[in-house]
Amino acid sequence: MTRKIEIVEVGPRDGLQNDPVLLSTEMKLEFISRLIDAGVNRMEAASFVHPKLVPAMADSAEVMALAPRLDGVKYIGLALNERGLRRALEAGCDEINYVMVASPGFGLKNQNATPEQTADLFDKIAILAHDEAVPISVTVSVAFGDPFDGEVDPKILGMLAARARAAGACEFALGDTIGVADPWRVRKALDIVRAQSGDMRLRMHFHNTRNTAMANIAAAVDAGIDVIDASCGGIGGCPFAPAATGNVASEDVIYMLERGGFETGIDLGRMIATAKWLEDVALKHPVDSALKRAGGFPAPQA
Repeated sequence: MTRKIEIVEVGPRDGLQNDPVLLSTEMKLEFISRLIDAGVNRMEAASFVHPKLVPAMADSAEVMALAPRLDGVKYIGLALNERGLRRALEAGCDEINYVMVASPGFGLKNQNATPEQTADLFDKIAILAHDEAVPISVTVSVAFGDPFDGEVDPKILGMLAARARAAGACEFALGDTIGVADPWRVRKALDIVRAQSGDMRLRMHFHNTRNTAMANIAAAVDAGIDVIDASCGGIGGCPFAPAATGNVASEDVIYMLERGGFETGIDLGRMIATAKWLEDVALKHPVDSALKRAGGFPAPQA
């Protein structure tokens, strides 16, 4: 049987949050509809942080109210604190993604919290999602390197995984927020996290800042990971991390995996078309996608 790799599309949230172009709600909804038409059935669509901090996500509640509700399509809302989590639940998110942090330098500047404090807060607020029977996952930011503190001890990832599991997280993701991971660090981190993760699903989130994201995904998949975050067009970046460029492009990841014999369930041609739409119509600036430029192979028959 062909092994299935789930692509979690993060373009509508992580992709747009740091873009210089502020899309209208209507344009965001078209983006979401195009992704669904391409076969995406799980995506980050909203972020419930203070709108002064991330203006691009100020209309998240409206987006969630108007997004098409289709069988099998799940919308994820990002939350950093209790207020954000309550807003995400009120908006009708199908899943909540909470952020822990792996290093105090970035954590104190971004969430005003250390790694231990982000875990402590998750202990307190995860119950809100559990009470509503809404799945809640955890993503660890700067899991492989902090722009202020430098290297991150991978042992902290094991501690955070144990804390997330104990508080009822259904999924645990390692986020390479500033794009400094390499395939060998990925394998080492996964070995440490697996020892503490129990039955939580593991997910990986790579940025392509230093052109290692595809190699890191290949290493993660070889290590048994079946859930990968990616952003159509390779758009995105963290507004709180200096020089953090975009996520790895969804279409590039889909191409690599499907050429390797894996199944994603996403139509590559439609995803490439959506990346071109982002560049030409929605954002009106170049997007960082190799497949948008080169196309797939073999080329579709005319």
